[in-house]
Amino acid sequence: MKYQTQKLAYPYFVAALALFLVQVLAGVLAGTIYVFPNFLSEAVPFHIIRMIHTNALLVWLLLGYFGASYFLIPEESECEIHSPKLASLQLGIFVFAALAAVVGYLFGIHEGRELLEQPFWIKILMVIAFLLFIYNVTMTVLKGRKTVVSIVLLLGLWGAAIFFLFAFYNPDNLALDKLYWWWVVHVWVEGVWELIMAAMLAFLLIKLTGVDREVIEKWLYVIVGFSLFSGLLGTGHHYYWIGTPEYWHWIGAVFSILEVVPFFAMILWAFYLVYQSGRNHPNKAATLWSLGCPVMAFFGAGILGLMHSFPSINYYTHGTQLTAAHGHLAFYGAYVMLNLAFFTYALPALRGLQPFNQILNMWSFWFMTGAMVFMTLTLAFAGILQTHLQRVLAMGFMQIQSQIELFYWFRLGAGLCFLIGAVLFIYSALGPVREQVTISRYSQSRSQ
Repeated sequence: MKYQTQKLAYPYFVAALALFLVQVLAGVLAGTIYVFPNFLSEAVPFHIIRMIHTNALLVWLLLGYFGASYFLIPEESECEIHSPKLASLQLGIFVFAALAAVVGYLFGIHEGRELLEQPFWIKILMVIAFLLFIYNVTMTVLKGRKTVVSIVLLLGLWGAAIFFLFAFYNPDNLALDKLYWWWVVHVWVEGVWELIMAAMLAFLLIKLTGVDREVIEKWLYVIVGFSLFSGLLGTGHHYYWIGTPEYWHWIGAVFSILEVVPFFAMILWAFYLVYQSGRNHPNKAATLWSLGCPVMAFFGAGILGLMHSFPSINYYTHGTQLTAAHGHLAFYGAYVMLNLAFFTYALPALRGLQPFNQILNMWSFWFMTGAMVFMTLTLAFAGILQTHLQRVLAMGFMQIQSQIELFYWFRLGAGLCFLIGAVLFIYSALGPVREQVTISRYSQSRSQ
């Protein structure tokens, strides 16, 4: 590490990985309830477990973004973080809010709006923490070197903060509520978060490939342009059946096609740069995660999302297991793998240990990625069958559930395999290594 304040990233990464494990455990519990419906039904109802699963996902991803920003911005800006004390205060507030939300959910304290269930006072704490973070990193960038990577990252972070404010707007009219609800849920994951993804991936590719920064930045301009252009109007594919005008059918369909472009561009970008560089970077695990991220994002967010984004198809598939298939692979590919790639790259430096458990880390990659692909295929087949039975043959909901029960068993098995992969990753990232060599000694031995 070149700057002392890059160490601020470490507690953020540890907190993120702890919540990552909570999220995966909650997901396995939810999958268990699909095959044993009365499991924990009185102690912790299914909707509470699902709430913890989805909210823990969003919170640990945000913690990862915060930590990654504190790690990369000093290098990009060539100066220390503006205020380390604010960074520590921000972490304390954010983690407290996250834990308070989980405890509240267990006691039935929530607002009931999917993905935005946090009580009002917890949303206030999250905004305060976010504002402290935005102020801290913005001041750092302003006083140091300005690069395309840091500017794009700031744009994405500011966008995430601004669009979260719509979470406070909760009108009585359900159609109006859903209209603005998507301004948080969709614009985050299919808009401004893509800018954060592109900036973090660009930083990793600069470090891992050694390719000239100008080449990477040109690609970044293209990806950012398509992400903003397609992502904002692509929100229209959520407006089909909530009472909005019919022209949203066309807007949603056309811009859903364009939303695939930035993900495909990221694949070309990553593989082209790694191939062109010919550099044999010692952190092969970080390279593996960095290449896997755009591939899985393209298939999960791009292809699977596009498959049921057209009105004529979505009319039948809306609300089926196809949505779950898309959501799982999209989040895993685009954002989970991105954070795990950054953790894999940064944690050896933050811990001052080199080499680290790379083979174990790469095993965790194949465990989690294989399990997620299998789970996605399982849910996709379940969704196709569900669509036919429910929308075409008009069978009852519970009859259909008995017909697709086998797929739920498959999903539970995939979830358990994913849990094994998650534990392997956490151990490889934070656990002991067989030979604990300090980075300075390791660098000297490699140079000799």
